[in-house]
Amino acid sequence: MINARIGEVTDRIAKRSHDTRGRYLDRLAAAADNGPRRQKLGCANQAHGFAACGPGDKAMLRAGAAANLGIVTAYNDMLSAHQPYERFPELIRATARAAGGVAQVAGGVPAMCDGITQGEAGMELSLFSRDVIALATAVALSHQTFDAAVFLGICDKIVPGLVIGALSFGHLPAVFIPAGPMTSGLSNDEKAKTRQLFAEGKVSRDALLEAEAQSYHGPGTCTFYGTANTNQMVMEIMGLHLPGASFVNPNTPLRDALTKAAAERAMAITALGNDYTPVGRMLDERAFVNGVVGLHATGGSTNHTLHLVAMAAAAGIRLTWDDFADLAEATPLLTRIYPNGKADVNHFHAAGGMGFVIRELLGDGLLHRDVETVWGKGLDAYVQEPMLGADGALAWRDGAKSSGDEAVLRGAKAPFQPTGGLTLLTGDLGRAVIKTSAIARERHVIEAPACIFHSQEALQAAFKAGEIERDFVAVVRFQGPRANGMPELHKLMPPLGVLQDRGFKVALVTDGRLSGASGKVPAAIHVTPEAVDGGPIARIRDGDLVRLDAVAGTLTVQVDADEWAARRPAEADLEPSHWGVGRELFGSLRTKVGTADRGATIFSDFPA
Repeated sequence: MINARIGEVTDRIAKRSHDTRGRYLDRLAAAADNGPRRQKLGCANQAHGFAACGPGDKAMLRAGAAANLGIVTAYNDMLSAHQPYERFPELIRATARAAGGVAQVAGGVPAMCDGITQGEAGMELSLFSRDVIALATAVALSHQTFDAAVFLGICDKIVPGLVIGALSFGHLPAVFIPAGPMTSGLSNDEKAKTRQLFAEGKVSRDALLEAEAQSYHGPGTCTFYGTANTNQMVMEIMGLHLPGASFVNPNTPLRDALTKAAAERAMAITALGNDYTPVGRMLDERAFVNGVVGLHATGGSTNHTLHLVAMAAAAGIRLTWDDFADLAEATPLLTRIYPNGKADVNHFHAAGGMGFVIRELLGDGLLHRDVETVWGKGLDAYVQEPMLGADGALAWRDGAKSSGDEAVLRGAKAPFQPTGGLTLLTGDLGRAVIKTSAIARERHVIEAPACIFHSQEALQAAFKAGEIERDFVAVVRFQGPRANGMPELHKLMPPLGVLQDRGFKVALVTDGRLSGASGKVPAAIHVTPEAVDGGPIARIRDGDLVRLDAVAGTLTVQVDADEWAARRPAEADLEPSHWGVGRELFGSLRTKVGTADRGATIFSDFPA
């Protein structure tokens, strides 16, 4: 029995999306009716498509009866999370042949790392890379020679971009294949302490680099619960992964077995068989509600208040921040994973992981049980976990029925807090989101004078000069999608954390992003309308009393109404953010991009 609030929100999303979802499904059905398009291509087209294949694959493609599986990959060997994908195409090709089909790498998509670009100019391309990845996915699949596709991507903007691209080919089945997290190194808590000591000038750069190298030390995703690992949770709880696949470490026999099983499953759910499961039909409003509930229950990345909205819009579904807010009220927080606690995702996985979370949420009626998944009908299979049997074959067993560590993972009847990890803020400064799961309760309400900055570097300079040793709300503006691509403002957290630890009341208000870096300092982020559009955040002045109230869900400024109405929005010189490191190539995207609460996407034709 579904929880009444979950059911209510799902119903209103379905009603709101009736027309746009209907048109999307009509287009999907029309594409599916064409059958495997490759069989209708001209002879020259087909010959181009299999020219480089080996004799066996070529014969199967010439005959036209075997399933052809497209591989869309975000592989590169610079990024730890994506380096393991180097081996995956050959595993997938061999599996497809054994199943009587063919697999081909359809194309690659870019994969950039926010961890490398944080605080640098390249970060201003990060959010836009999501939409570039969606475009690249469409190019990869545009040859119309595939019956299904598997997607190799794991990190911040890559998975949402792949999902948007996959939904543009919604008549094809789509299976997402993770690579897994790196093994645990230096604890995230120790790493954060070293960063803060460096910000205070108490340790050297060499000491900081050594701490970072011990933390990020091998293949796989970073082990903290940021956007990359939130992506994996979302893919599993929405049924795009195999059960229990998200947090198995790279380059292990179990990881390889799961990769092969994912390829087998993709081959099994094409229109050529009896279990046809097109991704555009599978990802309905219930699946997206499950994704939002998972986000709240695990205290996931704030980036998904953008990504899930954009992904849903690609399927004709109108998901809003108000839906996030109402679902948060019904969803308990079940995990404490860094930055919301000291544990990393390997500890979470060992304590019971996704199988336990899904079991608890299903048991409390907080997830839609009867959704379609790539593994079959319903989420019940997702309370199981994968294992290797005595013969080395992949098998599933019942997942944990109790938490292995209640400091990391708890049941729905005794959660860390009764509501979800994210809160919507509204008020005379616009709309914003805040990640409350990492913030001490005594800091959920901050009222202090504003200190205005137009860059994170300006705040850092003020900190180093000792100019902000007091209570204040840092207003860092002109960081929205139209201004400079909406970068993640990672450089803000160490100095603000230092000042908070010194006993000052500190908070952040910005039209930029923080993502998984959202930590112990109260931060109202994604403020919309953004400053460059003349939003209220552009009218705040130094010394204005700003109130961030995560309990009441408000974001306000205490200025006389007549004075506030008479103020002109501030302006900023954004030219330095529009050139260099490729940023000049993204000018048209900055012009076209939508607002944060509509997913900050360039695909304005999608109904957000």
